[in-house]
Amino acid sequence: MNQQEHFDHLHKIRRELEASYLDYWKQFSNLDSWQFWVVLAMFLLPLVVLYFKIDRSKIFLLGFLGYSIHVLAAYTDALGIRKSWWDYPYVIFPQLPGSLGIDASVIPVYFILLYQWCLNKKKNYWLYGTLSAFAFTFIIKPLLIWINVFELYTNYFVLLLSYLFVVYAAKLITDIFIHMSKK
Repeated sequence: MNQQEHFDHLHKIRRELEASYLDYWKQFSNLDSWQFWVVLAMFLLPLVVLYFKIDRSKIFLLGFLGYSIHVLAAYTDALGIRKSWWDYPYVIFPQLPGSLGIDASVIPVYFILLYQWCLNKKKNYWLYGTLSAFAFTFIIKPLLIWINVFELYTNYFVLLLSYLFVVYAAKLITDIFIHMSKK
């Protein structure tokens, strides 16, 4: 099989997988399941909280960190799903990532508000970010497993490393941009 044939074969498998995911969503992850509503709430509620709680005087700084968290969490989650380390059995829309609620809302909003608190109270983000990564790994994700909206196929250490990467890399990127803006 040459390169183009192999690539076409992979494309065919992806189309079949997409059709299978759509069928799965129609049967198990649609509006009739309570888990669908939990996942939708995980997406919407943190955004509503953020709207009312964000410090508008620091909105670009907080938004930059949150966006960095979102992008890094989405890429890390995509890697975890692709490597079969974890997955999400319930999704809002079958064409969107299953991790949408957590990666686009819960995690970024939490860390935006944490960063805002650290800035306002002069607390160490690195310390509280690390503690939060542990909390997400050993409290939040087990809760999501318990209610069947997250499946973990690897050990918790891999999950912890992914959270620590997201927390540290987003802060580092934010600090670099802050430093560059002052020059």
